[in-house]
Amino acid sequence: MAEIIDGGGSESKGGKKRPKKGHVHLDMTPMVDLAFLLLTFFILATSLNKPKALEIIYPKEVEDIEEKTKLADELATTLLIGEDDEDLFYYLGKYRPDTTELIQTNFSKDGFRKVLLERNEKINEQVKVLKGKLATKEISDSLYKATYGKIVNDSLAPFVIVKTIDESKWRNVVNAIDELNITNVKKRAIVDMAETEAIAVRQKVADMKNQ
Repeated sequence: MAEIIDGGGSESKGGKKRPKKGHVHLDMTPMVDLAFLLLTFFILATSLNKPKALEIIYPKEVEDIEEKTKLADELATTLLIGEDDEDLFYYLGKYRPDTTELIQTNFSKDGFRKVLLERNEKINEQVKVLKGKLATKEISDSLYKATYGKIVNDSLAPFVIVKTIDESKWRNVVNAIDELNITNVKKRAIVDMAETEAIAVRQKVADMKNQ
């Protein structure tokens, strides 16, 4: 048992006698018990940070070209993620080295998100109406999910291709996926950037630095 004992003296300097003090007995056991109780409480009450992983499902590889899903070029939006955070560019439609214009963007609400909202305006309007019906209990949760899947995967829904290089930062890929989720763009792909596109990005970055 933990305790503190203080013994009092009977004499002081000069030979004068003092009244004899009794021993002070302080039991520290309750304080130790309290400390262990608090330690146990904080250990049990604290939530540990679990590692977070981003799950990406890639489409199944198909050898026969005829079996691959065909998408119209005019529905495509391609995001190019370069080496630095500022090296973000997009273009619409099919890439043509001589005529395609790379437009710089960012992950703000007035950046790439605005582009996606404009491109996906019809789909977002349908999703908004659908969410309203779910909020007013007009439809069930299962019906909402089934209908939502049909809307965002419609043949006329735009799709986005996110292209990266080896030096691309992973956080920018995560930010791009977040923007796709916010704007209800479910038709997407993450692929390596073509060499011609990588050259165009480096050239665009060099031109901006020289301005």
